[in-house]
Amino acid sequence: MAAQGPTFVGVEKCKPCHRPEFETWSQSAHAEATKSATQAPGFNASCLSCHATNPDGSLEGVQCEACHGPGSQYWPIPVMMHREKAVAAGLVLPAPGMCNRCHDGQDHHKAVEWGAFKHDHREKRQAVELP
Repeated sequence: MAAQGPTFVGVEKCKPCHRPEFETWSQSAHAEATKSATQAPGFNASCLSCHATNPDGSLEGVQCEACHGPGSQYWPIPVMMHREKAVAAGLVLPAPGMCNRCHDGQDHHKAVEWGAFKHDHREKRQAVELP
């Protein structure tokens, strides 16, 4: 049997420890991205590559793991409370160019400037940094 790779755990696993991030995300267009795509004329499954967290769209919206990677290996508290351990376990620390995967300025994909959109919780405070 082949070993299973990291899997998505969903925003409910992130929310308890990352409440400010959850609150800004839940009020953003990212939270509604799957719904807005599936209700749009011309929707097809390929839209979910940008408008959902996972390919089948079962995790609605562009949740935490769409940018930070599947969390099954890094979300447990003993791992997540240590940045180095979390990164070693698969946590992705987004960089400015990452947004361009979807926000490429083509078609309806609005180009964005890193740090200039509502969900950018770093504008309120730095992300939690534990030892």
